[in-house]
Amino acid sequence: MRELSIPGAWVHEPRVFPDSRGSFHEWFKAPDFATATGHRLRLEQANCSVSGRGTLRGVHFADVPPGQAKYVKCVRGAVLDTVVDIRTGSPAFGRWEQVLLDDRDHRAVYLSEGLGHAFMALTDDATVVYLCSEGYAPEREHGLHPLDPGLGIVWPAEVAPVLSEKDAAAPGLAEAERRGMLPRYDACLAYRARLGGASASPDAVPGADGGPRTAGGAGGEPRVHDPA
Repeated sequence: MRELSIPGAWVHEPRVFPDSRGSFHEWFKAPDFATATGHRLRLEQANCSVSGRGTLRGVHFADVPPGQAKYVKCVRGAVLDTVVDIRTGSPAFGRWEQVLLDDRDHRAVYLSEGLGHAFMALTDDATVVYLCSEGYAPEREHGLHPLDPGLGIVWPAEVAPVLSEKDAAAPGLAEAERRGMLPRYDACLAYRARLGGASASPDAVPGADGGPRTAGGAGGEPRVHDPA
């Protein structure tokens, strides 16, 4: 597993073995996960969503503690998966990163507690499965508008976004911060530490050395945006 530019998010890039029958790959390995994150995956709920082309889900997040970490994979079609750092006080606050998840390369993304998550379906019947560290608790669940100019997430211009009524009514990043809705970075680190995860420091944030912040996402390489 490779850490993304946002602390607390990783991408798993498995080796795929194709043959005349189809293909095989290992989409989760507990030892690799624990080595990367510093703790074992806590599994309380597994979800599956099926989306038509253009469906835009998110940006969703949950109160921390306990939050809801997610291990996300697309098993049919393709989605543009997006991780957003919405943790107030984070050195990467407002940064987002996108990874193409599809049924060819079979990448998976893990985002830890307190991070925001969204994706756009690039194909019809795009099927996404999530392994979640906590069950659904509506009183702790929140959202940000995925088209909020303050976030500035770049979605494919050739795909018309389709939002649920709930996501379309969600506040933007600045409004959510003003309301006190967003997770605190220090609370997220403290919770991860209790799970056995290493605490990330501002000095350890990938990209903090002033290096490149953006990369093309269409070919599978993550696309990163930093508000700084």
